[in-house]
Amino acid sequence: MADMQEIEKKLWEAADKMRNNMDPAEYKHVVLGLIFLKYISDRFEAQYQMIKNDNGDVEDKDEYTAEGVFFVPEKARWENIKKASPLPSIGEVIDGAMLSIEKENSQLQGVLEKRYSREELDKTKLGELINIITDIETYTKTKTEELDLIGRIYEYFLGRFASSEGKGGGEFYTPSSIVKTLVEMIEPYKGRVYDPCCGSGGMFVQSEEFVKNHQGRIEDISIYGQESNSTTWKLAKMNLAIRGIEGNLGQSYADTFLNDQHKRLDADFVLANPPFNISDWGQENIKDDDRWLYGVPPKGNANYGWLQHILSKLSHNGVAGVVLANGSLSTSTNEELIIRKGMLEADKIDAIVALPEKLFYTTGIPVSLWILNNNKSTNSNYRSRKNEVLFIDARNLGQMIDRKTRELTQEDVSKIASVYHEWRTKDGDYIDIAGFVKSETLEEIEKNNYVLTPGRYVGIEEVEDDGISFEEKMTELTKTLSGQFKKSRELEEEIKKQLASIGFEVGLSESEGENIYLFWYKFHKT
Repeated sequence: MADMQEIEKKLWEAADKMRNNMDPAEYKHVVLGLIFLKYISDRFEAQYQMIKNDNGDVEDKDEYTAEGVFFVPEKARWENIKKASPLPSIGEVIDGAMLSIEKENSQLQGVLEKRYSREELDKTKLGELINIITDIETYTKTKTEELDLIGRIYEYFLGRFASSEGKGGGEFYTPSSIVKTLVEMIEPYKGRVYDPCCGSGGMFVQSEEFVKNHQGRIEDISIYGQESNSTTWKLAKMNLAIRGIEGNLGQSYADTFLNDQHKRLDADFVLANPPFNISDWGQENIKDDDRWLYGVPPKGNANYGWLQHILSKLSHNGVAGVVLANGSLSTSTNEELIIRKGMLEADKIDAIVALPEKLFYTTGIPVSLWILNNNKSTNSNYRSRKNEVLFIDARNLGQMIDRKTRELTQEDVSKIASVYHEWRTKDGDYIDIAGFVKSETLEEIEKNNYVLTPGRYVGIEEVEDDGISFEEKMTELTKTLSGQFKKSRELEEEIKKQLASIGFEVGLSESEGENIYLFWYKFHKT
């Protein structure tokens, strides 16, 4: 697969070509539709060649669906789109391709963009865009762990165009390293997986990859989701379809709080990255809701509404991984403090992970992971963690992948997940590690006013003893400092001498001379 940054660069070049006759917010929909066509075609073509080499029937739909490959009708294959790119009728060709795909796949009915033939869309520039996308390699058979291409590109355009869809509403595409961490921690091998704010479906994609990588069966997990934004709901449908994943995303896009599409769901696993700190969430209409077991969330912030909604969806042994802004860990507003205390005393919080900054693609908001568990005491698969919470401070993990974005490595993900697994298993080798992880009691958390910030509990990382005594270090330090003071006095005399040579006599105190030296030293060090 092509480098993601290279893909983005090429698509931005295309944006420049079409900017004069198309609203930026519309452009991303045009691009996403074409990327969708290119991706399913590339993957289809790889499977097509394998079937052909095995002398199979290349037009037998079952040959593709059996391998989780989306069957692409002939008129929708990229080769035919590319051939038509110079023609004035290219818009009609693409619309026809989208319609043929929807006809083949009931999950996509009414989902795909089908307005490529509209008059205001310059067909010459549309053809140029197709040429750019033709050169993008979206899939190779040698790389089975594909990027969440659709979701990532969508987020890219949100950021570049400063769109109000997403960023303004506190919604952010969840980086794959965060999703991997959640998935590796809660291990959704088998059962019902739910995401109440599923966005483009990235959580589901990673769950599928996790099952594959651990030799599980995709048929053993059932997907449930909901999304309030019409565009991202459609993207999620596309994301599931291109991977052959069956999923129930509700009858339509809808607000999870006000129009729950899965009221009777008992989920074995919940994976969620709710919109951060949203204030206008309809609290005044649902104050008496059954979901508020630990208190009514405040009107000005939905964070604790999301947590309680998620808890209400968990089965008896259900577990959830939730991404929330760090403020949720320590907020002292009366309503939120009461809810947090209630959740802790009911033993619903299993672990908290503080993550490093700059993980998100379009925001620097620092976040933490909440691991919620409906049964910490009597689940026979694990030891009882009654009145215990595991705190992990992972803020020093990760590596910068570019000037402004950090990513957790696979080693980092494994480090976080393994320490959690060691802690909860019956025969685990868990030990507290100063500065990184601490298993804390509810009693101690109560003493800290129910604050859940990991840094408050894990302490400071132990510094390895270098074998040099304090007295030796101070002797060396004072020696160095004495030499620097000597240099300061020499510099003072030199400055006086130079000033005197041009007719200025300056009397400097000892402290003033030292300040001049320190200024000179700092300047030359930089």
